[in-house]
Amino acid sequence: MAKCCVCGKGVTFGQNVSHSNRKTNRAWKPNIRKVRALVDGTRKTVKVCARCLRSGKVSRA
Repeated sequence: MAKCCVCGKGVTFGQNVSHSNRKTNRAWKPNIRKVRALVDGTRKTVKVCARCLRSGKVSRA
């Protein structure tokens, strides 16, 4: 599942809209990374979005 374990960011749904205004379904997926991080003092592999990694919300191990 494409979901950040820190902020909870997940898949967002919407529509592609063509020039002739035809609509088809699409999805925006977050930039999820598998990272080994310290969680409660132990090293765990967690799925984190790139924004949480960049902002320092995760302490990497």
